[in-house]
Amino acid sequence: MRHVAPTDAGPVALSQANQTPPESSDEATRRWQGFAPCKQAVIDRLLQDQYMLCCYSELRADLYGLGYHIEHIENKSQNPQRTFDWSNLAASALSSDEGLPKLASYRAAIPGKVEVNFGGHAREKQNQVDTVQFVSIRDPQCASYFAYLSNGEMGPNLNRSLADQARAEYTIRLLNLNSPYLVTLRRNLWDELDALLAQHLDKGWSVEHLCQGEMTPHGCHTAPHYLPALNSFFSLTRQFFGPVAEKTLRQYAPGLV
Repeated sequence: MRHVAPTDAGPVALSQANQTPPESSDEATRRWQGFAPCKQAVIDRLLQDQYMLCCYSELRADLYGLGYHIEHIENKSQNPQRTFDWSNLAASALSSDEGLPKLASYRAAIPGKVEVNFGGHAREKQNQVDTVQFVSIRDPQCASYFAYLSNGEMGPNLNRSLADQARAEYTIRLLNLNSPYLVTLRRNLWDELDALLAQHLDKGWSVEHLCQGEMTPHGCHTAPHYLPALNSFFSLTRQFFGPVAEKTLRQYAPGLV
């Protein structure tokens, strides 16, 4: 999970709707449904801020045919007055028409009762959220709460306090960030990076150039306005390359440090 800060006040239609915030959960649901014609413009602006990454999983959902939806960081059922608050919105993986059906098919192939939906569509996130325990993408230090393992799993950063580790564990569970779907993709990426690093070291190629290609923004051809994009799982890649990643970002993409 990487820090995402809003860069402006958001689309005009959203600002207008936020002038009279909903007072109840029912009103929030009704008005949000009525806002449907303006949602694509909101998603486009959010994805620009997020470099096309899902706000929670850091997956490039467009490359996997999963789509995006507008996520309320504070659920509108808990805080209806923030329904149209630009600072409370983010783009999360899994659209209703693409992502959810595809994950349902994936789930059908897994034996046992395993939840595969993640991010804003995770079952626990849709219920009551402990906003004190939840690690928000608006926290500039949010990335430092988490660690990534070579087996694809995500866990707490053991260098942080026990209280912070508990917050990380709560957030991972809440958002189902260890969904089998995500774990498999992260494990595959780790193995791919491991092989690329070994090849570069063996042939004497520049690891810095490898890191630059993996971690700096590039044009996204699948977006309607050619948005800048990052590769999936930016934070995992950053952890994998360690000091080389920090040097590369400072030199080529200081806005991502």
